[in-house]
Parts: sequence; structure tokens; C-alpha cells
Amino acid sequence: MQIASYLSFNGDCEAAFAFYEKHLGGQIGPVFRYGGSPMEGDAPAGWQDKIMHGSITVGEHALMGADIVPGRYEAPKGFSLSIQLSDITEAERIFRELATDGKVVMPLEKTFWAARFGMVVDRFGIPWLVNCDGGEPSL
Repeated sequence: MQIASYLSFNGDCEAAFAFYEKHLGGQIGPVFRYGGSPMEGDAPAGWQDKIMHGSITVGEHALMGADIVPGRYEAPKGFSLSIQLSDITEAERIFRELATDGKVVMPLEKTFWAARFGMVVDRFGIPWLVNCDGGEPSL
């Protein structure tokens, strides 16, 4: 059995996946658009190119997602995606990227359980935990 995360986006799934591809080293998988699909009639005008279903693999984890049509979209709540790292420099870079135009919930800092830990909601509304058990920053 495998469990994968499914993310809902407010019309910016493609931008989010491109962001995760660039900054998290993800690999975009199959992408299906509303236009030309059986769901085309459920999408409002101008949404033919929005993502009905797509996926991206980050590390060994598959993230799936879709643009949720207006009126049905709900902002994510009650969960966070957690990134586990062993390099402080990489943890700081990823946290900084996720925080750009997002919201820092807890700054990335040393804790009693980690060399660095922080919480952030990215510009796409997705909550993240960045946890690093590594030692000193690499030079």
C-alpha cells in the first residue's frame, strides 16, 4: 500500500508544481486539463487549461493535485507537508523559498529536537514543516 498527498489549489496548481519542481527538485508527472476531459462541463469559462489532475514526485513522495473550481475550493487546513533534511544549508534554502510571498508560521531555528525546524504556508496556501537533523552548515 502507498499513501500519497492530494493537494487542492485555487487555480494555481500549474504554478505550484512548477515552483516545487524548481525549488524542491521535483519531477512533474502526467497532467490532465479540464479542456477535452469528461470534466470540461464542470469547469467555468476560461478554465480549459487549468489542471483537473496532475502529479509531481519530490524525492520518493508523490504529490497529486488539482485546480478546484470556484465555489468548491477550500483552503488547506488540518495538515502539513513535512520535509525531512540532514543539511542545514539546504533546509534554510528550502524554507526561504517556501516563505517567499508566503507566511512564516514559525521561523526556522534550532530546537531541542532538531538542528533547524520551521513552519511556513507557501504562496499557494500549502502548509509545510521543514525539519533538519543535520549538523553545522556545509561550506
